Amino acid sequence: MGFSRLFPNRPGHQSTEADTVVVIDVLRSFTTAAVALHRGAGAVYPVEDPAAAREACARIDRAVSVGAFAGGAPVPGFDFGNSPSALAQADVSGRNVVISTAAGVRGLHRFRRARRVFAASLVCAAATADAIRHSGATDVCFVITGEWHDRDGDEDVACADYIAALLCGEAPEPDAFARRVRQSDFGRRFAAGTWAELPPADLELGADVDRFDFAMPVRDEAGELVVRPALRL
Repeated sequence: MGFSRLFPNRPGHQSTEADTVVVIDVLRSFTTAAVALHRGAGAVYPVEDPAAAREACARIDRAVSVGAFAGGAPVPGFDFGNSPSALAQADVSGRNVVISTAAGVRGLHRFRRARRVFAASLVCAAATADAIRHSGATDVCFVITGEWHDRDGDEDVACADYIAALLCGEAPEPDAFARRVRQSDFGRRFAAGTWAELPPADLELGADVDRFDFAMPVRDEAGELVVRPALRL
């Protein structure tokens, strides 16, 4: 199995020929999505921008809106910001979560035509590795969405490294990858506790390796991207 990494916020990093694409957003989109699914959400609908998310909420049954701008500020008028710790306290059982964020969700849309697409974060990393292994993938591209001009994105690189090690049959030590999430540029902003929209509780959830036993495959259903949990095999 071959591996590659793509950094979509860098010039020239725009496409991949891999048959399987794993779009990673540890802080916070795909930790938030995983928490919502664990809490009983029927599905997660990743939508590119807030206006489209509002339209989606109007047509999707029992929808709740989740979203944030680049930097973490919640979208005004949405039910929730992009906060896994907030979703962990919410009753979303049987609801459909429409999520719009600046990094992870846009990454899913950019690479939606790949043969297989997964949304991933550390909370469901081992389950993601299992799903990839059982899919028969030959080439896997990890899309690192957290690297920006002011962030190293190492929280996402750590997740990619962990999944790749598992796919290679190794037994990596989870705590080492959790530390990298906490020590990443963005992780330190959460840990500081001085940014109201970046609560430390979100960092603790994002660094909780293999908290959930499901992967998050992304499928195109009638033109809409939909994420539903796939239990670990």
